[in-house]
Amino acid sequence: MLKLLRLFKPYLFHFLALLALVFLTVYTSLQLPDYMAKIVNEGIVLKDNGLILRTGGTMLLIALAGAVATIGVGFLASKIATGVSMDARAKLFARVESFSLTEFNKFSTASLITRSTNDVQQIQMVLVILLRMVLQAPLTGGWAIVKAYDIAPSMSWIMYLAVAVLIGIIIVLFSVALPKFQLLQKLVDKLNLVTRQNLTGLRVIRAFNNEKIEQEKFEKANVDLTNTNLFVNRIMVVMQPVMMLMFNLTAITIVWVGAHLIGDGNLLIGNMIAFMQYSMQVIMAFLMVSIIFIMIPRASVSAKRVMEVIETEPAITDPKEPKQFTNGGGLVEFKDVTFAYPGADDPVLCNINFEACPGQTTAIIGSTGSGKSTLINLIPRFYDVSGGQVLVDGIDVRELKLEDLYAKIGYVPQRGVLFSGTVESNIKYGAPEASIDETRKAAKIAQADEFITHLEGKFEAGIAQGGANVSGGQKQRLSIARAIARNPEIYIFDDSFSALDFKTDANLRRALLSETKNKTVLIVAQRISTILNADKIVVLDEGRIESIGTHQELMRSSKVYQEIAYSQLSEEELKGYQINLDKADASA
Repeated sequence: MLKLLRLFKPYLFHFLALLALVFLTVYTSLQLPDYMAKIVNEGIVLKDNGLILRTGGTMLLIALAGAVATIGVGFLASKIATGVSMDARAKLFARVESFSLTEFNKFSTASLITRSTNDVQQIQMVLVILLRMVLQAPLTGGWAIVKAYDIAPSMSWIMYLAVAVLIGIIIVLFSVALPKFQLLQKLVDKLNLVTRQNLTGLRVIRAFNNEKIEQEKFEKANVDLTNTNLFVNRIMVVMQPVMMLMFNLTAITIVWVGAHLIGDGNLLIGNMIAFMQYSMQVIMAFLMVSIIFIMIPRASVSAKRVMEVIETEPAITDPKEPKQFTNGGGLVEFKDVTFAYPGADDPVLCNINFEACPGQTTAIIGSTGSGKSTLINLIPRFYDVSGGQVLVDGIDVRELKLEDLYAKIGYVPQRGVLFSGTVESNIKYGAPEASIDETRKAAKIAQADEFITHLEGKFEAGIAQGGANVSGGQKQRLSIARAIARNPEIYIFDDSFSALDFKTDANLRRALLSETKNKTVLIVAQRISTILNADKIVVLDEGRIESIGTHQELMRSSKVYQEIAYSQLSEEELKGYQINLDKADASA
């Protein structure tokens, strides 16, 4: 929680103004009992109506000033708390955007969503209460104790006893509530995770008739969170009547003891009334402190979770002295590359050496789990190599600014990702300055124009979040069009043609060939038909390069490639692909 104080810096002036208003609020509230005692002891007893009117008028002015100061405290507290939470969300979002895949694997998506919303909301709510109460309560309580002792020292033991009992109650409540508050946010994470999995996997759940199983998972997460919340709320519910009981018992004790002292002539009636008001202010101050102590544990857990994300340094950052590209082209080189995931015992890739040259298509193929996508993710530095080098135009990617590196790359992921907006905004996502003609050209090359023309609004047609209103093949084509519109020097297709039919695949690759004739093209593929005409095919087997060559060369020399090829295409199709690609695609 203390680490969040650095976010208060922009609101220092507001905080100082709030302190002044808090002091004014406390000062005005502690003056009223003195004036009340004066009215009773001097005005009513001596029947001095003028004194009563003058003192009453002064009390009204003091009460008005206190009310204005209280409103000001509430306004500034809300302004500071909402400002701090806004900055915390912005810093958290900015930090998440800078994360590499290593950090994303550390924090789950559900947890990051909870930290950005629920946790920040908890911090904001508690900050408002802290700024309004934590500054005012100790000042009010301490000052009221001093003034009460001055006005009736013989009854001060009553207040001390009440304060001691209140402190004991607060300690007990704090010790019971803290473990539950620490558990609460983890249960919110779990509920978000179950909910997210159900929503994203709804079609699979229905297809396998597992609605009841998923409902049971959700029910368990929901019940656990509900029970914990009920426990915490019961503590707070119990606290209020206990505090009110202390409040009333203290008032009765003061009246009982004060009546005897008044009867003995050792205490004035006005002083007893003032002492009672001061005592009530002390008890109310401790009541506010108890509320704060109940809420701080959950807020501290939330603050810790938020700061954990903000203070996590990305594993992949810009170098202190980045190099600049002196020549273009888009040459990609892998030199003795080895990579292992953080915490893994064995490397995923070992001794990878090959070049992807401009004007050529370099394909990467291999069995499932051979490291194809991992290999391709090393170029844009989604991960950093464990050993060796990945070079772009002769420069190690770790020595380049990420912005400069990404400017050279058009990346199409394995799973097409679309954003809420329009077809045009999705295609122009990586090239906002692209003209409408360039956008249409990119869509035509990606074979997306044939379905875009049938959409209502065409390029202005809406795209739902995650592309939920288009098919998998349409997502892939729009993702490919987005990369083409950027006109990069290096194209990376990570199994980006898997959802396309053979005819669309063939047409797209033919159109892409003329568009990328001077560019570097890397294709990760599962289908042999996608990479038959590649200039170079890299065959991976269990994280190592088994063979490199053209299709013809690999059919003679690579057993792994032969197994993949014959599992997908017949021998006649493999022999005839050079003669007529369209015929091969149709027969496939």
